[in-house]
Amino acid sequence: MDGMTVAKIALSAATYAIDKPYDYTVPEEVRGSLNPGMRVIVPFGAGNRRTEGIVLALESGCGPNPKRKSILTVLDEEPVLDGKALRLALWMRERWFCTVYDAARAMLPAGLYFSLQDRWSLVPDMDEETAMAAAGRSEHARRLVELLFAWGGQADVGQIKEAFGLKDPNPALRLLRDKGILTLETSASRGVGDKTEKVAALAIPPEEAMAQIAGKRRSAPLQYAVVELLCGLGSASAKELCYFTGASNATLRSLAKRGILTLEEREIFRRVAVPEGVEPTEEPQLNQEQQQAYEGLDALARSGQAAAALLYGVTGSGKTQVYLKLIHRVLERGGSALVLVPEIALTPQLLRLFSAHFGDQIAVLHSSLRAGERYDEWKRVRAGKAKVVIGTRSAVFAPLKDLRLIILDEEQEPSYQSENVPKYHARDVAKYRCVQHNALLLLGSATPSVESMYRAQIGAYHLFTLRQRYNTRPLPPVEIVDMKKELRAGNGTDLSSQLKASLAEAMDRGEQSILFLNRRGASRMVSCGECGEVPSCPRCSVRLTYHSANGRLMCHYCGHSEPLPDFCPSCGGTLNFIGTGTQKVEEELKQAFPDREVLRMDTDTVSATQTHEKLLSRFEKEKIPILVGTQMVAKGLDFENVTLVGVISADLSLYVDDYRAGERTFSLLTQVVGRAGRGSKGGKALIQTFTPENDVIRTAAQQDYDAFYAHEIELRRLRGCPPFQDLFVLTASAKSEAAALRACMRLRQALEAWLRRPPLDRLELHILGPAPASIAKVNDRYRYRLTLSCTNSKQVRTLVAELLRCAQADKENKGVSVFADVNPLD
Repeated sequence: MDGMTVAKIALSAATYAIDKPYDYTVPEEVRGSLNPGMRVIVPFGAGNRRTEGIVLALESGCGPNPKRKSILTVLDEEPVLDGKALRLALWMRERWFCTVYDAARAMLPAGLYFSLQDRWSLVPDMDEETAMAAAGRSEHARRLVELLFAWGGQADVGQIKEAFGLKDPNPALRLLRDKGILTLETSASRGVGDKTEKVAALAIPPEEAMAQIAGKRRSAPLQYAVVELLCGLGSASAKELCYFTGASNATLRSLAKRGILTLEEREIFRRVAVPEGVEPTEEPQLNQEQQQAYEGLDALARSGQAAAALLYGVTGSGKTQVYLKLIHRVLERGGSALVLVPEIALTPQLLRLFSAHFGDQIAVLHSSLRAGERYDEWKRVRAGKAKVVIGTRSAVFAPLKDLRLIILDEEQEPSYQSENVPKYHARDVAKYRCVQHNALLLLGSATPSVESMYRAQIGAYHLFTLRQRYNTRPLPPVEIVDMKKELRAGNGTDLSSQLKASLAEAMDRGEQSILFLNRRGASRMVSCGECGEVPSCPRCSVRLTYHSANGRLMCHYCGHSEPLPDFCPSCGGTLNFIGTGTQKVEEELKQAFPDREVLRMDTDTVSATQTHEKLLSRFEKEKIPILVGTQMVAKGLDFENVTLVGVISADLSLYVDDYRAGERTFSLLTQVVGRAGRGSKGGKALIQTFTPENDVIRTAAQQDYDAFYAHEIELRRLRGCPPFQDLFVLTASAKSEAAALRACMRLRQALEAWLRRPPLDRLELHILGPAPASIAKVNDRYRYRLTLSCTNSKQVRTLVAELLRCAQADKENKGVSVFADVNPLD
């Protein structure tokens, strides 16, 4: 038994409180083929429940241990994660309080996920009399034996649980297993398989093949046509051969029997459709300012050392041209590049541009791809067949070989932070990967996050600036419209008189306009004019939003929907509509301009058939006069004929309980204003607001990021917010509000006790709360939070991790979910 190999395995069934590498014996038959990064099925816990795991390391020469269990099945033929990816998973666990398996799973495409199916079977040659005797007096065990014989000797776990209803079948299953009556088998099925096609190839030289088939020209013309075509091609897919010659698969099989050709299955990749009519193009020509930035960035990329840089350029300054030139140089040096974009809406436009420059060397990874497409693109990247990856947040894990450059476009966007476990930020993962690969991280934005600009100012990042638009055209002039004056003038709609006049002028000139409002639906809420009753979500602590398109009240948090009542359910009074949304603006536009088409673009109009790309293509090609939408229309769009941009309500995101509110509002306003006048016609922008004197709105109208940053960084310093302090948020979630609050109180008491003891008593840490989350109840679960304001150090992360483990192990917290987040979005 000496010299056993032991695998250190991260398990999917292990919660954060018990997450660690578990030791399992590697069976002799897989000892030579098992490697770190491969997934396995192992027994776990007292009941030996089958669970999936990923091998982190192997240790040879280990002694025997009777308590150590053995690996049951190896799921992969080769590692799905390499050593660097496994180290990244371990780093993510320490950074974002997730399990190693959760971190590893986040790196893989959904098509690689396995689903495990447990099936109980009677042992071979088992008769019912023996099984009943083994069941003894256990009523559940006897019923189980009857069911299994009725079902042909086997059944999956779901089938058994359904038959038992509310009763637990597990004691009976364990009894019969221990007495040798039943065995448990676990099968694994993958979500997406490899796609293959049948390929025909000549098995003999072309001259010999034609000599053999020459006599069949008249009697078997299809066979002759197939061989003649193959002599010119060498090999071709069976489908194409049949299509071009009219032959059938039987014809090909007949030729294979004669030894003229061979038929074999070859893997093919499901590719993302590349836009049609894309012609290859030359490298972009840069102006002097771009050239200076490019030369500095290329020097960093060539240095062979990990580096981070911020490319700060006004909207329309041509940051993308700098990206393209850098990628060309990286590819010339044999490296690869990763380009991340914040919204799926940006990918089609980028794909068209990058296809023109890099052709088949690009791969696309984002969540809107079908599982098979995403899986195959991931395989192309891993095999080294794609050198440039374009994608959204999760593409940061793309397994590129010789990674030399990672670009985060619009790096300030909140969509780069995951809202699901693991709650990583793509910027931080990209930094770590650049250190691993000695690569350059390039953050690009017209409105960098306050944290990134601060790091650039103190020298942690290299700073490169583009002050002028690429085509040297000035930024569009911006007018601020005071909506209080509109109300006094008797205009109660969402469209000011200036905006209506500007829209009419643009349409008369044959030009287009974009209107931005960051709220979908028709009205923020509905209220009774008599008793003040406001319909609320039964599962969440929010008001329901009215959607005029379907005449329903909807919750944007849990999806609850109900029809709009004709009268107030409480008193029978008349209902009033309060606030506005994109649907209401669309209706007002159609009333103001009844003979003009209006296109709306938000999550209610975008679907699998009506994609972002189709809607934007319609807007561009059909010259639809007005596009109204949410954030989807604010970023990255470049239409030459758009000369007017209107912001319907600039105040929506400004007055909320979030230290980032000013930054997000400034960024959104700057982005949407930058959509105007990008062509030769020039343009202008209108910002409608009830608070025209607000500093954020004034600086956004002036496109003055430097003034905004100077004001915002001082506010952050005073409030102790990032980048000066980090916020660790511990959330307790439960069906009962009292249980969630109690759990948070116990967390605070434990933390205060720990902080009184050395060495933690020297930590500068402020505790805030417990307090309800901004939306206290979501989907029938109450959420209370404890916030720690401090520096993000290893000591603090260790403290928070220990606090989490204690909370999850505390029996008082039954039914309470406790988790931690760093600088969360909400």
